[in-house]
Amino acid sequence: MNLSFFISNRISVKSKGSFSSTINRIAIISIALGLAILIIAFMVLYGFKSEIKSKIYSFSGHLIISKYTLSTSYEETSIVLDDSLIHTLENYPLTKRFQPYAMKAGLVRNLSGSRPEETSKANEEIQGVIFKGVDHRFDTSHFKKHIISGRFPDLSKDGYSGEAAFSRKVARYLRLNTGDEVMIYFVQNPPRYRKLKVAGIYETGLEEFDEKIVLGDLDLIRRINNWSDSLAGGVELFIKDMEQLESAENDLWNKLGVDLHVDKVTDRYIQIFDWLNLLNRNVVILLGIILFVAGTSIISILLILIMERTRMIGLLKALGGENKLIRSVFIWSGIQLIVKGLLWGNVTGISLGLIQFYLKVIPLDATTYYMDHVPIEINTPTILGLNLLILFLIGLTLFIPVSIISRVSPVKAIRFD
Repeated sequence: MNLSFFISNRISVKSKGSFSSTINRIAIISIALGLAILIIAFMVLYGFKSEIKSKIYSFSGHLIISKYTLSTSYEETSIVLDDSLIHTLENYPLTKRFQPYAMKAGLVRNLSGSRPEETSKANEEIQGVIFKGVDHRFDTSHFKKHIISGRFPDLSKDGYSGEAAFSRKVARYLRLNTGDEVMIYFVQNPPRYRKLKVAGIYETGLEEFDEKIVLGDLDLIRRINNWSDSLAGGVELFIKDMEQLESAENDLWNKLGVDLHVDKVTDRYIQIFDWLNLLNRNVVILLGIILFVAGTSIISILLILIMERTRMIGLLKALGGENKLIRSVFIWSGIQLIVKGLLWGNVTGISLGLIQFYLKVIPLDATTYYMDHVPIEINTPTILGLNLLILFLIGLTLFIPVSIISRVSPVKAIRFD
């Protein structure tokens, strides 16, 4: 057995019940708490990012292809879904899937009313919306988790579907329930209108969608705009690797026609993604603070241990022990404290994360945080990375206090009391 490791273990056994034992426990607790807080912070960060991105990708692709235009309205100039465009998207290596869509502004009025006494009031309410038309290629399985009542509109009918999904916010304003009928007036000259049935009510918590988006059949917009089946307002493309979003955008700019515009989802909803990046910065600051506190704690505790063992240091030097051997004794003591702290920190942080993941014990205000509970996502590589980072950086701080050992005089140390 390594001599310095053996002496370190003997010191640990002998110090049980002493003042240094209490100091050791404080060191272990400080490291454990720091790691547990970091693990929980990163699990919540990844949970927030994953949940919010999931909501965005339920309504939008990673890349949005549309006609190049200077107009800022919600309605796009139609693009042709010809063989060339489809072939380019299908054969692009990063393509996961794609779906055509179109948007059109409109006004919605309730025709039924949830209860007889509300009918007259409901009929008087009119709400401006953006009708987003999609077809059978829309990923309904991904969207269904946001539906709180009813179901997703049936898009398999001949002609166009007379069903639509409304947000909870719009449904409340118009006093809508699933199964109610509405009249939607599309903004154009002359205005055109269609009767629709509320198939489902959804809620994402994101105002960008909940305040205005109504999901329905793409063929309805084609009928209103007198478009053929080969026309759409744009195409939403989902890619396999979000790390290559920038390069995918540049590739498609070069591959597609000069009249087509490619827009990243991170640019279209820039305020949300900027907020997520701000969360990243906050967690990094927290990481720095905890590393500083834990490092300072270890330095202080090792200095106390060295002072408590000053006579032992002098005795080892008098017996011919080198400074390297004596430093190794205290470095091993510090490493044992760090490892014990990491062990308890992992147990505490992961356990609390799992409790929140399964039981959702901590609620949130959905209007402020876009969800009704604190989300958790366990990322194993990140947890391993935190352990290695703390072990490495705090391990380096061990060399600061042990450096004073070389300046200890054996004679004075043996006489030290």
